[in-house]
Amino acid sequence: MKVGIVGASGYSGEVLVKLLLGHPRVTLAVVTSRTHAGKSLATVMPAVRGIDRDLKFSDSDPASLAATDIDLFFLALPHGAAATYAKALVAAGKRVIDLSADFRIADLATYTKYYGEHRAPELLPSARFVLPELTPPGWKTEAKLIAAPGCYPTSILVPLVPLLRAAVVTREHIVVNSFSGVSGAGKKVEEAYLFCERAESAKAYGLVKHRHLAEVEEQLALHTGAPSIIQFNPHLAPMRRGIATTITVPATPGGTIEQVYAAWRAAYAGKPFVQLLLAGETPDTAHVVGTNRIDISAVHDPRTGNFILTSAEDNLVKGASGQAVQIMNLWCDFDETAGLV
Repeated sequence: MKVGIVGASGYSGEVLVKLLLGHPRVTLAVVTSRTHAGKSLATVMPAVRGIDRDLKFSDSDPASLAATDIDLFFLALPHGAAATYAKALVAAGKRVIDLSADFRIADLATYTKYYGEHRAPELLPSARFVLPELTPPGWKTEAKLIAAPGCYPTSILVPLVPLLRAAVVTREHIVVNSFSGVSGAGKKVEEAYLFCERAESAKAYGLVKHRHLAEVEEQLALHTGAPSIIQFNPHLAPMRRGIATTITVPATPGGTIEQVYAAWRAAYAGKPFVQLLLAGETPDTAHVVGTNRIDISAVHDPRTGNFILTSAEDNLVKGASGQAVQIMNLWCDFDETAGLV
């Protein structure tokens, strides 16, 4: 199957390139970048020398891409830009997996509140948000356009959703503290992301109204049948990649750590990319970077009555490109782990 990447020169795009060049079931046929159009892939990404199939970056005209014989496109673009390409590609009958936020939020009013005007609102009803470990399998036959989850939401939803479904934890007073590597901001030249600014430095940002909050709360409601409001506190950490998340949530009366792990085992049995660590063994970003795995664990604090849930993932793999490839594998009836282990 031929696949293409629109916006292949960013951090997520680069990870996608490497994963798809090594994928046993697909041929990477097109990589686009307006900045690097005409340049060879190996020149821009020396890491793929020898396996680059002599690919060159092309310009990213939506109509031209829609006219190709490529079966599936990944959109590794900023929000707003992705919608324009999705419109042309879906109309041409292509399968589309979008890594941006353009189709993650089903409610148009909520999207507008957090992101501004939507460039293809008519596609929202046909788009499907897919977190492979949690989304019911019907999406495989229903979807024309798939929104891959964000990195922060993945790190929050995977540990939290099964516990809300099982009523092991309450829906009130949920506090989430997440730490992201600098690559989460994308490949851009800004003073705030220079090495001298970020090394030996950690800080909170986007407090009260971080954009991923809309995605998290909408998905919590959809997956658990009732709304949940969370306090989300994202932080920028002095590391290149990785997401570490700590969730503090009150236990329901009589809730035990054994019930937490029972709910997780029920939800993630047979799920190859979720690893349950022992209670008290907190996940470490160093152990998941470069993998499509998310590690999760929990402890109970009898003094406060809270559970403390922790997770760790690679923001560019399980939080972005690896998860997109995992979605493609399921959508196309490939082995779920193809190209990812």
